[in-house]
Amino acid sequence: MYGVLLLLLLFFTNPASPSSFPDRFTKSLSANLLKHKSQEYLELGHPLPFDQLTPSCSHRVLRHSFANTMNSPPFSTGYSPPSDCPSPWSHIGLEFSAKCKGEQYDRIVGLWLGGAELLRTSTAEPTEKGIFWKVRKDITRYSSLLARCRLNLTMMLENVVDHVYTGVYHVEVHFLYYNQNVAVALNPVMRVASIIPYQNLGTVAYEPADLILPISDNGDKGCWFRIERESDFHSKEIRIPRNTRRLVLELYVSFHGNDEFWYSNPPNLYITTNNLATGRGNGAYREVFVTVDGEMVGSEVPFPVVFTGGINPLFWEPVVAIGAFDLPSYDLELTPFLEKLLDGKAHSFGIGVADGISYWLVDANLHIWLDHRSKKVKAKSSVLPLPPAIEVNRGTQFKQLDGVFKIRAERSSEFVGWVKSSSGNYTTTFSQRYNFKSSIRFAKNGTYKLVKQKVKAKREVKVENEKGAVVLRTRVRRRYPINVITATLPGSHKDTYVLVTNMSHSMKEKSLHGDYSSQVYNSQDSRGWMEVKDHSVLSGTANTEQSFRYSGEFGCYSRTVGTSDGNLIRDNSTFRCLSVS
Repeated sequence: MYGVLLLLLLFFTNPASPSSFPDRFTKSLSANLLKHKSQEYLELGHPLPFDQLTPSCSHRVLRHSFANTMNSPPFSTGYSPPSDCPSPWSHIGLEFSAKCKGEQYDRIVGLWLGGAELLRTSTAEPTEKGIFWKVRKDITRYSSLLARCRLNLTMMLENVVDHVYTGVYHVEVHFLYYNQNVAVALNPVMRVASIIPYQNLGTVAYEPADLILPISDNGDKGCWFRIERESDFHSKEIRIPRNTRRLVLELYVSFHGNDEFWYSNPPNLYITTNNLATGRGNGAYREVFVTVDGEMVGSEVPFPVVFTGGINPLFWEPVVAIGAFDLPSYDLELTPFLEKLLDGKAHSFGIGVADGISYWLVDANLHIWLDHRSKKVKAKSSVLPLPPAIEVNRGTQFKQLDGVFKIRAERSSEFVGWVKSSSGNYTTTFSQRYNFKSSIRFAKNGTYKLVKQKVKAKREVKVENEKGAVVLRTRVRRRYPINVITATLPGSHKDTYVLVTNMSHSMKEKSLHGDYSSQVYNSQDSRGWMEVKDHSVLSGTANTEQSFRYSGEFGCYSRTVGTSDGNLIRDNSTFRCLSVS
């Protein structure tokens, strides 16, 4: 009832000062007094291929409590694989478990092995009675790294504990090693997952890489590089083995500070003209790009992950936003560039953020497949690579605090090269294309804000033999729109204000890997309001509906949930095939 009243008040009330919402908040303990016991939080996703199997062995690799760790070096401990469960393994799982109680902001977390990132995650915001959650990830692709001994396992979780922020994050990490054939699993949706990533199709290996090399920092402040401004650019010199037959770069990114909600940032002209104090500018377009020796080889407009303190933290209890517990990584095929990389010299691999402001955390892993029958392979770029074509159009129209800002961008690129190894001569074509649309509208003297963003992305890898026959084709199409509405109203006290918040976002993906295809549809719709003092939520209501559907060659899985005011009121799942449109 109060939410309806607030919407009506919007048309009659016009607070004098604009806001830069969406923003980042904590949940006041006074707003959680009705919680009588510790509560589990979760993120929806598809089951892992080995969920129904018993691991051959479980190895606890980390146990640590992260209290007042801000500006401290990361926690580090030694790692070696379990002696009673030697490689090779059919699958490896990572299980991240955490618990916390008190009052605390959400925090970003990175986990690295030997400097290579295995997991990018974030924490949930706790309650007085406490919360707990678990993240499970398939890390089989890192098998060659996990088989090595005497490596450093590093975790970064910067946290603040004082008289206000009392939450300490207690974390455990286990690695689960499997030697069973996943195809014997009873659940049919598991079978396609066991086949696709690790089968050898043609000459392009779908088994894990032979070698993984990190493109990361020295680890004093975490192994990620920190991007503070558009001109920041971080690189690392790496020597690629001369018998490399395939090369893939896996990119990790996350966005924070003034760019945590980069998709809602207005242009700088709007900020300076209206003498606003916010640092959240530079417009609403961001692109993370990768270079080799200064040449751009690929880029990504990242999926807009919302952390558990973002927009309205009441939305994210107990089901968090898409990607908040397992941020996506992005693969770029670099095989067409092997001609310049197989000369035995060190080459510079760099990462930057177009239009980025403070701050972004980025790093990458190089996955390298070797020709074990040869000490050296031959490679050549079969066509002269052209700079990736990009077109960005921006429209700005505003009067005082009200206005509309639009951006349209397109990026297309294609790289082709052949590699001659002991198994033959194969040509790899890597192509990327995406379309980006953004619209931001301010009304009601800047107190009403509507953000709309749509991204359509396509990535394809095609491998042909010497006769021109396609022996492998991998294609991924993604659509990930996000819409956010915030309306600012006066609060019940002079030092409080009320936010009406509505948000929807989704990820729709269609994938083709050889003869196997899959589809994923993941969508959230959240609505509510909150009364805020500074950045602390005092009260409010929130409802979130989420639908997750997976469809593959060998099975299906779907799950729908509904939450209301911090409670899971509906949770239904099935392995029956439903529409994924």
